[in-house]
Amino acid sequence: MGNLCGCMKVDQSTVAIKEKFGKFDDVLEPGFHCVPWCLGSRVAGHLSLRVQQLDVRCETKTKDNVFVNVVASIQYRALADKANEAFYKLSNTRSQIQAYVFDVIRAYVPKLNLDNTFEQKKDIAKAVEDELEKAMSAYGYEIVQTLIVDIEPDEHVKRAMNEINAAARMRVAANDKAEAEKILQIKRAEGEAESKYLAGLGIARQRQAIVDGLRDSVLGFSVNVPGTTAKDVMDMVLVTQYFDTMKEIGAASKSSAVFIPHGPGAVRDVATQIRDGLLQASSQH
Repeated sequence: MGNLCGCMKVDQSTVAIKEKFGKFDDVLEPGFHCVPWCLGSRVAGHLSLRVQQLDVRCETKTKDNVFVNVVASIQYRALADKANEAFYKLSNTRSQIQAYVFDVIRAYVPKLNLDNTFEQKKDIAKAVEDELEKAMSAYGYEIVQTLIVDIEPDEHVKRAMNEINAAARMRVAANDKAEAEKILQIKRAEGEAESKYLAGLGIARQRQAIVDGLRDSVLGFSVNVPGTTAKDVMDMVLVTQYFDTMKEIGAASKSSAVFIPHGPGAVRDVATQIRDGLLQASSQH
């Protein structure tokens, strides 16, 4: 009934293009309107004012001869004050935008190497947006935002890039491991050197204590037993230690058999050797 009377409504975020006898007459905003068809008026069509999105995939080649697919996301909308231009000047808005995106990307990306293409995504998007804004404003459209959402190299190139990255990471890991092993070896060597140094100090102090004890024993025995010399006392002490050592070797359950020449001459030789060694150690200290 409304159509017969020339009445109609326009939805929110939409405008209607009114013509009179086939010529543009007015832009009808959202609401209720009378379009008397009997007077030659009619609605030629509707135009959405909502933000629309167009994803464009463009294949191109970088400066270092790598083919990539650049995916651009274009957000645009028709301007209400230029609705007649947006409606009449373009028959296929999406194809027009796609053509401009192809033109800009294929002119910009070949100037960049592959790595720079990834780093300059924002610059590429800005170049596309500037060109679209300049071109589409004449047709009554506004470019809200332009994004480069993806850059996809050829599958073989991606595999090679991953292998290069993996090799670089393995090289860094190997260097870190070698450095850690180097530090461990240095610390281990420092510990061994310190241990040997302390062991040497302990042995030196032990020998000095033995020499001091023997000296005190010899001096004390010479004082308490008149007529004995230091050599006599030393020989007796060494013989006593010799027999104590033989006793310990025999008493040890896990000791191996030890063949030692035994007799008065052997005892004299052992005493002479031990005495000379102790006296030499005492003189060096």
